[in-house]
Amino acid sequence: MQIIPSFDLLDGKLVRLRQGDFEQKTEYDASPLELAKELEAAGIRRLHMVDLDGARTGRPANLHILAEVAAHTRLEIDYGGGLRSIPSLKQVWDAGAMLFSVGSVALLAQDEFSAWVDKFGPDRFLVGADVRDRQIAVHGWAEQTEVGIFDFLNKMQSIGIRNFTVTDIARDGELSGPGLELYKDIIAQFPDIQMVASGGIRDVADLEDLRAIGCAGAIVGKAFFEGKIPLQFFRVYTKG
Repeated sequence: MQIIPSFDLLDGKLVRLRQGDFEQKTEYDASPLELAKELEAAGIRRLHMVDLDGARTGRPANLHILAEVAAHTRLEIDYGGGLRSIPSLKQVWDAGAMLFSVGSVALLAQDEFSAWVDKFGPDRFLVGADVRDRQIAVHGWAEQTEVGIFDFLNKMQSIGIRNFTVTDIARDGELSGPGLELYKDIIAQFPDIQMVASGGIRDVADLEDLRAIGCAGAIVGKAFFEGKIPLQFFRVYTKG
C-alpha cells in the first residue's frame, strides 16, 4: 500500500480544510518544494496535490508549484482542482502531473468525461468519490446526490477507470479514523480497482488497518502535518 501525502494549496500555501470548509482552514508554514524533497528522501513515491483555488475558480491556479515540484523531484503527482476542460488538463499535464484527479465532472458530465478518457486514456485519471452515507456528494461536498457509491464505481469501471480515491466526508479533517467498513465493502465488490482511502486517518495504526483490508493507497493530510504520522515512519514503512 502506498502512503500518499496530500498537499492542499490555497494562495500558494499549504493548508488543511476541515470537511472542505474554506472558513475552517489551517495554514502550515512549509515550502511545498522543500517538503516534497523531504518526503521523496523518506521513500515516498507519490503526491496528491489539490488546487483549492482552482476548485473555487474553475481554472488551475497553482501550476507553478506543480511544475516546481515535478521538475525537482521524481514524485508521481496526481493533481486536481479546476480541471473542467481539455485545455486545463493539458496545462496540468504540461506542468508535470502524471494523473488527473477529478471528481464532480465524472458524475455530472459523464459524456464529457468519457471524451476526456478517450483522449488521454483511462489510466491517466484518478476519480474521486466523496461519500456521505454511501451516496456521492458533489461541488465541494455542498450538494448531496442520490447516486450510490457502488453504482458510481460500476459506471466508472465500465469506461475503463481503475484508479479511485474514496473520501468519507464525515471523517475528513477530523482525525476520527478511516471508514474501514465502507472500504471493505468496496474492495469486496470491486476487487480489480485500485482504491485509495482518504479521510479520518489519524495514526500509524490506521494505515496498518487500511493495508490489512487491501487498500492500494492511503492519502494522509492532517495527521502528517500535525506530526501524528512522523516522517521517520515513512522511511521505515517504504523500506519494509
